[in-house]
Amino acid sequence: MEEFPMERPATAEAAAWYRRARLRAALRALLARLTGQPNRLLSFEEVRAKLGLRGSAYRGLQRVPLAHIIGSVNRYQDFDRAFLPIQRHTADRWIAVGTVLFQDGHLPPVRLYKVGEAYFVLDGHHRISVARALGWTEIEAEVIEVQSRVPIGPELRAEDLEILREYEEFLEQTQLDRLRPEADIRFTIAGGYQRLLEHIAVHRYFIGLETGREIPADEAVAHWYDTVYRPVVEVIREHRLLEDFPGRTEADLYLWIMDHLYYLREAYGPEVDAEAAALDYAGQFTEHPIRRFLSEVRRAVEALGTLPPLETEPKV
Repeated sequence: MEEFPMERPATAEAAAWYRRARLRAALRALLARLTGQPNRLLSFEEVRAKLGLRGSAYRGLQRVPLAHIIGSVNRYQDFDRAFLPIQRHTADRWIAVGTVLFQDGHLPPVRLYKVGEAYFVLDGHHRISVARALGWTEIEAEVIEVQSRVPIGPELRAEDLEILREYEEFLEQTQLDRLRPEADIRFTIAGGYQRLLEHIAVHRYFIGLETGREIPADEAVAHWYDTVYRPVVEVIREHRLLEDFPGRTEADLYLWIMDHLYYLREAYGPEVDAEAAALDYAGQFTEHPIRRFLSEVRRAVEALGTLPPLETEPKV
């Protein structure tokens, strides 16, 4: 258990830590504006509404990583993403909690909702804020787990919710999480899941033509995942193509590669396969700064080879 020496009266010590926390909060707010990085806590109600959270179970007392607490039920406007206080009215309660900590050396458990690997505060906001300000990495909490159909981690941002809502709707329509529990399809771009539904529908149509029968929806989804999506992802992993596209996902690349495959087959014939399309796409459209520069140099050199030779003798 964390303990802290009392070098000054406990209330004065807590007040000094509060002033430091407020200053750090101001600096974080400035940095967030300059860099565009997320700095606000998430609203649990917004997450629940967007992602269709359902069911709950009491998980008892646990040690919870403070860095995984990313939102609140009703106090998400009082603290920033690091649980530093950003409203003046937090001062009295914050200092009171700090005083208890400096006097007793510990804090009572907080109450949290757990969704995936992320946590949302039901009760104990100031205790969490004080603990984080003092450098704690964990806190004791009563945990209530709420079920989410889509994977959620502590990196979740408010701007991710719309894409995750699309993912939840995709899973509801396809039942892919039931058919292939290992599937983890993430996009960084909105509209990706609708594109996948179109791919599955086209795949289902052509399987029906080949087999001469009506293909059940579940069978079409599983067959598409096994024979179309997963092989492309295996190519992406084998050739480490994500290194060429920082910040993107396998699902992002899958869509771009499939579009590129269609283009190449239109230009060169149906013998072009997904692996060739993936490598060609990565070679041409890499987003990695150094590889993009080298790719542009290579294309420039190749273009020079198509130019007519320079005349070495003057015309008379």
